[in-house]
Amino acid sequence: MVKVYSTPTCPYCVTLKNFLKERNIQFEDIDVSQNEIAQKEMIEKSGQYGVPVVDIDGEIIIGFDQDKIKKLLKIE
Repeated sequence: MVKVYSTPTCPYCVTLKNFLKERNIQFEDIDVSQNEIAQKEMIEKSGQYGVPVVDIDGEIIIGFDQDKIKKLLKIE
């Protein structure tokens, strides 16, 4: 399960989501600018207020760390 905590105005979030879509990786897009509960959940998981934050099966990635995302999803 892949969750992407993002905001509509974040360019790195858009890049990250496009990266996943291009590789046919299904993900849940969670807009933390509109969802206070999700925002708190993201902060608890990551300790971060900034986006994007990616949760891949419980592994937290802060920012668009392409190498780490590829490794966790086992993609090239």
